[in-house]
Amino acid sequence: MLLKFTLEEMMLLIPVILISLTVHEFSHGFVSYILGDQTAKQGGRLTLNPIKHLDILGTIMIFVSGFGWAKPVPINPRYYKNKKVGVVLVSLAGPLANILLALITAFFLYYTAYTMAGSDEVTAVSKYLLSFLRLLYSVNLGLAAFNILPIPPLDGSKILGAVLPAHMYFKMMQYQHYITMGFFLILFAFNNILNRVIMPIIMFLDAGIIIVVKFVLPLITGIKFG
Repeated sequence: MLLKFTLEEMMLLIPVILISLTVHEFSHGFVSYILGDQTAKQGGRLTLNPIKHLDILGTIMIFVSGFGWAKPVPINPRYYKNKKVGVVLVSLAGPLANILLALITAFFLYYTAYTMAGSDEVTAVSKYLLSFLRLLYSVNLGLAAFNILPIPPLDGSKILGAVLPAHMYFKMMQYQHYITMGFFLILFAFNNILNRVIMPIIMFLDAGIIIVVKFVLPLITGIKFG
């Protein structure tokens, strides 16, 4: 997938990745902090500085496969009043933050596309803005869908671990390294398989966001969709 990006798209993709991964990881740390855990704050991870959150391999995978991850934010569930509920909320925070960012982006994307369609002159800046918004939207949907998969070390595995009976969770953790290694091999060698799993989730999220945008945006701006 890396070879499918033009130089222009690569230049736009870099800030998109920095924004998306930072929002994702910051949200994990912020929700954990709200629940009483200061581990992320003490480790310097409760920040919007993207350098603190980047994982080299995970970032490269976004360019190569379209999906990736950031450096996990450290948390300590011992500080939560309810450990299982706390872990679920913290794990959901990242993907939900990406969905929220995609939703916000969609409002700007639709409004920008609408104004450009009704304009006699479309500037280069407007074209770059539209391309940037499209990338920001698609990357955040991809990150949300990818990270919700119940495979270690993704967020979905932590959610699954919180709802599984203890003996089943510990059994899964015994094979965590093998599962993770096998998953990464699939990412590198059989990316099309992952796309088949991810795309229905992305399409579902995309459809829901479009419904919201087409309902709310006309109420705010007066725009009428055909």
